[in-house]
Amino acid sequence: MKSHWAERLRHAMHSQADALGNLLVEGFHYLALFAIGGAVAWAAGHTFLGMFERGQATIDDILLLFIYLELGAMVGIYFKTNHMPVRFLIYVAITALTRLLIGDIQHNHKPNMGIVMVCGAILLLAIATLVVRYASTKFPSPPANVPGRSKVGDSASLGDQP
Repeated sequence: MKSHWAERLRHAMHSQADALGNLLVEGFHYLALFAIGGAVAWAAGHTFLGMFERGQATIDDILLLFIYLELGAMVGIYFKTNHMPVRFLIYVAITALTRLLIGDIQHNHKPNMGIVMVCGAILLLAIATLVVRYASTKFPSPPANVPGRSKVGDSASLGDQP
């Protein structure tokens, strides 16, 4: 009989600690998302102002703005759904490699194996996008316990949405 009160106290303590832990983790997530979003907006603004000051935009600048756009979209999607859109990371990598490829071709004008390797990396990333897209439609993430949000730390919070 005496162990019932101890068990109830243990459950109450566990419930309070779980609630406080979830509050702290979610608070950190929101703070980090706002900081990352602000940094992306700041960097995009700085790049845009640099283009405005020079009076011209290069293809490198435009591709860099696309990278910032994709990063901003990633932050927005994660903020709304608590799911990390893995495909957007791949899109950022493809855009960065394309920017590298264009810059290399513009400045060097010499075909070499480096160009072939960058093109191969872009092809592999494109195939990875297809694989992730196929997997996310065939094997979707389980629904979250709370409508609109999954629990922080759930395996579902790391999935990619179709």
